[in-house]
Amino acid sequence: MKSLPRLLLVFVLPLYLLDQVTKWLVVLNFEAPGPGSNVSQESHVVMENFFTIVRVHNQGAAFGLGNGTAWAPVVFFVIALIALGALLCFWRRGAFDTLLLRLAAGLLVAGILGNLTDRALQGFFLPAYREEGFFARLSEGYVVDFLDFKIGLYGKLFPASGGHWPSFNVADSCICVAAFFLILSTFRGEAASKEGKEKAEA
Repeated sequence: MKSLPRLLLVFVLPLYLLDQVTKWLVVLNFEAPGPGSNVSQESHVVMENFFTIVRVHNQGAAFGLGNGTAWAPVVFFVIALIALGALLCFWRRGAFDTLLLRLAAGLLVAGILGNLTDRALQGFFLPAYREEGFFARLSEGYVVDFLDFKIGLYGKLFPASGGHWPSFNVADSCICVAAFFLILSTFRGEAASKEGKEKAEA
């Protein structure tokens, strides 16, 4: 997967489609959140007291940062575009020179594109905003989160959460795994550098 087109076709596209299909299944099968709320009244319990499918509209970033503000959808939309541009720039400069780094890059692209698509489409075509300008409509955009896990330890640390980890989606998962791969690659690089230095000194 050294070539960018192959990475996009074989790795990024399936993950992107998985993200969008699962989100739209939730959107089409769960009622929208009511006025003044970002959480639907409908939910589906998959595993009692552990895993539930929900419908949450998140206008902010991770952990709902900026959620409910007019600026968050526009700001995070622009940040996502900048991040994609930076990834392309680093790729062309050969920064992703190992399999682990290329997988991380692919996961980042899939995750960013998935949530970027939401911000560009979800909420943008709401009837009440069809006559408004582009940025006014974009400010109503949101990301669809639907995976809800209840974790006992998290509930002890943050009692107000009721033990529910902030809901997320496939795109968020891709970004988190990519972050893990990047950290792992850093440690591997440091270990290889140390080993090379020891051999040179021997």
